[in-house]
This record gives sequence, C-alpha cells and structure tokens, in this order.
Amino acid sequence: MIDFIRFVAENRSDLYSALTQHIFITITAVLSGAVLAIPFGIFLTRRPAIANPVMAAVGVSQTIPSLVMFGIAMPILGIGVKTALVVLVIYSIFPILRNTFTGISGVDEKYKEAAKGMGMNGRQVLFNVEIPLAMPLIITGIRISTVYIISWATLAALIGGGGLGDLIFTGLQTYNYNMILLGALPACILAVAANGIIGLLQKAAVPKGLDK
Repeated sequence: MIDFIRFVAENRSDLYSALTQHIFITITAVLSGAVLAIPFGIFLTRRPAIANPVMAAVGVSQTIPSLVMFGIAMPILGIGVKTALVVLVIYSIFPILRNTFTGISGVDEKYKEAAKGMGMNGRQVLFNVEIPLAMPLIITGIRISTVYIISWATLAALIGGGGLGDLIFTGLQTYNYNMILLGALPACILAVAANGIIGLLQKAAVPKGLDK
C-alpha cells in the first residue's frame, strides 16, 4: 500500500491528465446522447407504428460488445478521441432512449385528461405533465448510461482515445500492477460517485405528491 501511494505521488500528473480526459469524454458522450435520445424518445411516443421496430433494434444494438463497435469504427473513422466519442455517444443513446420512451408512454392517462380538461394543448401537456412525471425514469436512463460510459471509455485507449484506459493498458503491457491500479481505481471511484450524484438528482426530480 505504501508503495502504491508513493507511485501515485510520483505519477500524479499523468493521473490528473488521464482522469480529466476521462471525465471530459464521459460528460461529452452522455450529454450528446441525452440531447439526441430524449427528443427522439418523445417523438417515438407519438409514432407508435414505428416505435416497436425502433425499440427492438435499439435492444439488439445494445447487446453488441463495445470492443466490437470500436473495431468497426476504427477502419471507417480512424483512431483518436473523435472516433471514441462517436462510439460512446451511440452507446449512451440506448438507455436514455429506452427510458424516455418508457417514461413518457407510461404516464397515466388520467393526468393527461385532467390537463386537457384544464385547457392545455398537446405541447403544454407534454412539457407540464408528461415530461415532469417521466423525468425520474429519464434520469435513471442517464445514470445507467453514465456508469456504462465511464466503464466503456477505458477501452477508448485502444484506439487512441486516451483517458484512464491509457494507464490501465500501459500497466498491462509492462506488467506494472501499480500502473493498472492507477487507472482502474479512479475509474471505479468515478463510476460510484457518478451513480450516487445522479441518483440524488433522480430523487429530487420526483414530482411532489408522488415521492411517497
């Protein structure tokens, strides 16, 4: 343990650089995924004819291992952070899209009918009733996506994407266990911290009266 602490102190600049890049990749991928997935999920709730095939395709796509997707993207897009981000954004979309669609579709009709009875139009019902009621489930999708992306972003190092994966794979190549831990432990801590923080946001998003 003392050796590892000393190793961390000696390599703190590399750790800081890798951790900063890992956080940047994760935030960029998840935010981009949310911007794409949430409106599309809402759109699908208004188009039931195409919703089922699309959601089925999303379910199948989510089963493709991330390493395979990186391997497919590399010959097409090359190597580097941009390629890693494209793949990670695609993966971040899946949980958010599924939860957005499920959340909006699951809003009880009585709430929508009550809103219409108060004179609200379709747009007002969506923004004042459906989205607020679905928000906890949407945030759950964002939380799942974030934890996944933190994990999968370590593989981005294989195609020059940087992040904590650089430290992990450098350690594996040199049989340096301290270097492996230098990348792996912060990735684990980051995932746990992100899960906890977004979980708190999820609880705060529950509409008053439904949090009991």
